[in-house]
Parts: sequence; C-alpha cells; structure tokens
Amino acid sequence: MIDSFRNAFRGLFLLLKSERNFQIHLVAFILVIIAGCVFEITRGEWAVILTISSVIFGLEGLNTALEKLCDEVTEERKESIRNIKDVAAGAVLVAAIISLVVGVLVFYPYVEKWLR
Repeated sequence: MIDSFRNAFRGLFLLLKSERNFQIHLVAFILVIIAGCVFEITRGEWAVILTISSVIFGLEGLNTALEKLCDEVTEERKESIRNIKDVAAGAVLVAAIISLVVGVLVFYPYVEKWLR
C-alpha cells in the first residue's frame, strides 16, 4: 500500500516537473484558492471549486499518461495516434472551459460587491 502512494506521489511530481499545462492549472488553482479565502466563499462554493479542480487535475494527468503511452507505442506519425491525443486534449479543454464558467458563477457576485 505504501508503494502505491509512493508511486502516485512520484507521478504527481513528474506532472509538476515536466508538464507545462499542469503547471498552468496549478497556478490558476492557487489563485482561485487565494480568491476564495479573500472573498470568504461558502462551503458549498468551496465544494464546487474543489470538485471541478480535481476533475481538471485528473484529466490533465490522464491526458499526459495517454500521450506518453502513445509515444511509447510508436514513433511514427500516425493519424490514429494523433486523433487519440487530440480527443484526450479536447476533454481537458472542455473541463477547463466549464471550470472557467464555474469560477465566474462563484466569484462574480463577490467581485461585483467588492467593486461597489
């Protein structure tokens, strides 16, 4: 069991170290956490923010793993491999867009009140 956790943390470290998109998502997540603390969002809003963030991080990890697996399978430029990679990246993009909408829905009332 400890080996499973060690391997999982190793995978997270690899994502943090080598994947630019994961790093961008992490910076955005940190900014959202800071904004949540500043605006004192509700527990329900925290739950929504943390849930959508975990979806983003999970999909980004799966996308990276799938890309690396595809690269191991073949070095050839194959249309099928390209399609697989693009579909996985598209899934991350959909989740990122939805997370942006969720962020606007959660933070807009706080920002509007703050600007008054």
